[in-house]
Amino acid sequence: MIDPRIHIIDGDITRCRVDAIVNAANERLSDGSGVNGAIQRAAGPQLLAECRALGGCPTGQAVATKAYHLPAKFVFHAVGPVWRGNADEDELLAGCYRACFSLAQKHAISSIAFPAISTGIYGFPPQRAAMIAASETKTYLDAGGALARILFVAFGEAAHAQLQHAFREIFDAD
Repeated sequence: MIDPRIHIIDGDITRCRVDAIVNAANERLSDGSGVNGAIQRAAGPQLLAECRALGGCPTGQAVATKAYHLPAKFVFHAVGPVWRGNADEDELLAGCYRACFSLAQKHAISSIAFPAISTGIYGFPPQRAAMIAASETKTYLDAGGALARILFVAFGEAAHAQLQHAFREIFDAD
């Protein structure tokens, strides 16, 4: 059974009322398309200005900014890998989730919303990415992670089904 703190929804991440919204960012933390573009537009120009001041973020890591006009306190900008089929890409994607959970602890938040990091224009295989998200979330919760609500926001029915399948497989393995 999936942990009751986890919620998999199909929707618009920019409307999630949580303490932190995770942005699928690029290394320059610049505006872009997909989830990144939607978050940048909804937050307003102050978000991009704060991101520029940070000077970037390496792949596999995450940084926090204010959320500005979003219904959250923070945006965690997680830089996922571009899929090329290399051996280190799974670990880099896992690092994004670990970095976000670490930021959640650092900022003492109780709720977070994740998109499907790297599965859009970066081309990471969605089912593989969903398994990594589920595995890292289970590891975090099994280690006593304090988040009360963890949302995974899918874009479309196929992405929702992939997340549901991955979380059931990982959480039902016990």
